[in-house]
Amino acid sequence: MMSDNNGPSCSNSNSIPSCSKTDSIQSCNPGPSNEDEELTLPRASVNKMIKDALPNIRVANDVREMIMNCCTEFIHLVSSEANQVCMAQQKKTINAEHLLTALDHLGFGDYRTQAEEVVKDCKSKRRRQSTRLENLGIPEEELFRQQQELFAKAREEQMAQEQQQWQELQAAAQRAAIKPKTEESSDEDDYS
Repeated sequence: MMSDNNGPSCSNSNSIPSCSKTDSIQSCNPGPSNEDEELTLPRASVNKMIKDALPNIRVANDVREMIMNCCTEFIHLVSSEANQVCMAQQKKTINAEHLLTALDHLGFGDYRTQAEEVVKDCKSKRRRQSTRLENLGIPEEELFRQQQELFAKAREEQMAQEQQQWQELQAAAQRAAIKPKTEESSDEDDYS
């Protein structure tokens, strides 16, 4: 098990280099920037990745922070290189092929096969999702009409519920108003 004392310390979580899209990797300016603070991986995702890789080992928080910084830096490097590949091809949008080429240029060619599989999976999911609407056999106008009916029904139910709550509040207020009057009249009877 890793303890808090054994792992490397990452006291400065803002040590990720600041790079603009047009900068080369070598000309990145080290130091924190507001943009870099926003561009981090979700902590929950990193923690899940660590737990999946090391299910029976406790990983110290500073090691988790270091792993998150390394992942963020990896993404910065690959995206910067993919941007350069994209610009070299005079394209305006980075696509999967640019990322795969960037992996090769940076010496991460071993990841190419897995990355290509992920691209294929994403494309097939996208195709399935786009055909799902077509396979329903219901025209888009009819789906829109049904959606509007559901919204109207939900509004009516909500209004009925609010009306019922209002009536209950009114009844409770009336009971509360009547109760002090009956207590006053019984108090007057005791004094006579």
